[in-house]
Amino acid sequence: MDTKRERARPMSPDERREAIIAATRPLLYEHGRATTTKLIAEAAGIAEGTVFRAFATKEELFDAVMEAEFDPIVFLQEVARIDPDTELRERLVAFTTLLQHRFVSIFSLMAAMGMRKPPSTISDPEARKRLASGGLALLLAPDAHRFTLPVERVVDLVRLLTFSGSHPHISDQRPLSPEEIVDVILHGILKDEDPT
Repeated sequence: MDTKRERARPMSPDERREAIIAATRPLLYEHGRATTTKLIAEAAGIAEGTVFRAFATKEELFDAVMEAEFDPIVFLQEVARIDPDTELRERLVAFTTLLQHRFVSIFSLMAAMGMRKPPSTISDPEARKRLASGGLALLLAPDAHRFTLPVERVVDLVRLLTFSGSHPHISDQRPLSPEEIVDVILHGILKDEDPT
């Protein structure tokens, strides 16, 4: 019986960079800027010199991790899986849950890296915000006639309330749940008045 193993296909330079970024991300959460290339190499299963063949400096690698964290592509793919035929509140809660997870991940990584604002290396943050908002606009479009505000403004409210309700400092460490955010937007905070 032939027990010879096939060698794994070598990674392309782009695949290698992506693998190193993926291995580095959890280390930055744990060690922040104290993350060493030795730790990164061990986590990625590569020689330490391979890190520097993919990235000129450790800072360049850290910037690439932040760029990947801010990239909305995975978020938009998850949003696209929300069933557009479900009830409005359910759609909004599903979207807000994904958006809150995205914000919390970004806030946590920035805190671990000692950053008070997004890095200047992030390419076109306004375009990324518009992309993310566009996913919700599509989900809300079938119900546009039910809102007292234009869909674009509803999208702004969801984004702003989710951002502020998820930020640890703005929310005083008492974040709003996705359900609370959605119910405030859809129903406000007043009880229905008894018509009798």
